[in-house]
Amino acid sequence: METIKLALRNLSRQKKRTFMLGGAIAFGILIVTIINGFVGAFVSNISENFANLAAGHVFIQGVEKSASGKEYQIIHDDGALLEAVQETTKAVGIAPKYVSKRSTFQGALVFAGKNAQLQIDGVDWANESYLPDRLLFNSGGMGGMKSKEGLIVSEPIAKRLGAEVGDRILVQMKTYTGQNNVGEFAIAGITPDPGILGSMAGYANKSYVNELLNLGPDDYQGLGIYLPSLDGMDKYGSTLYETLRKKVQVFTHDPSAKQENFVSAMMTQSKAETWTGTKYRVFTLNDMLSQVQQIVNVLNSASLVILVILFVIIMVGISNTFRIIMYERIREIGTMRSIGMQRGEVRSLFLYEAVFLSIGGVVVGLILALAFMLVVSLLDFGLNSPLFIIIKNGHMTFKLEFVRTALNIVIVSALTLAAAFFPARNAARLDPAVALRTVK
Repeated sequence: METIKLALRNLSRQKKRTFMLGGAIAFGILIVTIINGFVGAFVSNISENFANLAAGHVFIQGVEKSASGKEYQIIHDDGALLEAVQETTKAVGIAPKYVSKRSTFQGALVFAGKNAQLQIDGVDWANESYLPDRLLFNSGGMGGMKSKEGLIVSEPIAKRLGAEVGDRILVQMKTYTGQNNVGEFAIAGITPDPGILGSMAGYANKSYVNELLNLGPDDYQGLGIYLPSLDGMDKYGSTLYETLRKKVQVFTHDPSAKQENFVSAMMTQSKAETWTGTKYRVFTLNDMLSQVQQIVNVLNSASLVILVILFVIIMVGISNTFRIIMYERIREIGTMRSIGMQRGEVRSLFLYEAVFLSIGGVVVGLILALAFMLVVSLLDFGLNSPLFIIIKNGHMTFKLEFVRTALNIVIVSALTLAAAFFPARNAARLDPAVALRTVK
C-alpha cells in the first residue's frame, strides 16, 4: 500500500506531464471506442433498413424450370408455405409482425427522351399497411396509388427523368418468362433520396405489376416474413426450412456454409439441379447481407490495427518520459534504496505509475467516447438523409460489445506497462551509492 500511495503521489507531483500522458491514452481509447461503437450498430441498422425495403427478415422464393433450362420465379399456390410459417411460429415462439407477398421486376423507365433503370416492387397495399406509414414524400402521396398504374419513385429517379407527380411514363421490361413487354405508369409520389439504394425505391400496385409480368392475380414471386426484431432470425429461418422441406421441394440451405456471394451461390445451385414443378428457396436477411458482415470484420480489424499503431506511438512517448523521470529521481531512488527499499519495490513503483496512468486514460477516454456517441445519437439527420441505410429512424446509433471493449483495455494496459517496464527495470538496478553521488 505504501508503494501504491507513493506512486499516486509521484503522479500528482507532475500534473502537466501526467495529464499529457493520460490524455494521449484517452485519445487512443476515444478514437477506437467510437469506431467500435459505429461498427457495432452498422450491421443491425443496415439489416433493419433493408428489411423494411425488402419487406421481411426471412424469405421464400418459388422457382420453376423449363425443359430448356430456363428458370422462372413464381409462386402459384402458397397453402403449404403459409402452413409452414404457422408451424414455425409455434415451434420457435416468434410471431411475425406481418407476411408480405410481392412481385418484382427490373425495368427501364422512359420519359421525354430520358430513361432510368429501376427495380419496381409490386405491393399489396391492403396487407402491407405498415409501408405507407414509413414512406415520406417530397411531393404527391399515397392518394395517387388508388390508380392501378400509380408509381412511387425516389427523387434521384424523378430528376433523372425530369418527371413530376402526375406525369405518365413508359416502362420497358420482361415478363416472368422472359418476353419483352411495355407498360405505363403515372407518378403518384416522389420520396426523398434513399442514398445508395435509390434504384430500389420504386413501388407500384401488385395487381398491375402482375399484369406486366404476365402472372395470375393471385400469383406472386416472393414471400417475406417480417419478424419483431433481428433476434431469432436465423433460428426462424432454419426451422422454417426444416418444416417446409417436409411439405414441398426445397433447395438445400446451409447457413453455416461460408459463401463469398450468396446470390451467386444461389444461382449456381439452381443451375446445377433439375426438377419438375415448383421448388422453393428459403433464405434470411443475414444470407443476403453476408458481405456486409465481411465489411464489419474488416472495420473491426482496422480499428484494432489503428489501436495498436496509436499505442505503439504513445508507447515511445511513455517510455521516453519514464526514462526522463528515472534520471530526475535518481538521487531520490538512491535515498529510498539506502533506507531499505528493495529493487522489486522500485520497479513496482514505476509500474504502478504506468498502471494508474492507463486506468485514468482508459476511464477518461471511455467517458469522452460515450459522451460523443450520446451527443451524435441525439442529432436528427432525418429520414430523407442519404445516410438513411446506416442510421436508425433518422439517428446515428452506436453499440459497444463488452468483449471488444475489454480487449482494447487489456491491449492498452499491456502496451503501457511494456513501455514503462525497461525504465522501471533500469531504475531498480541502480546502485544506491552511485545514485546518491549522482549530480542532476
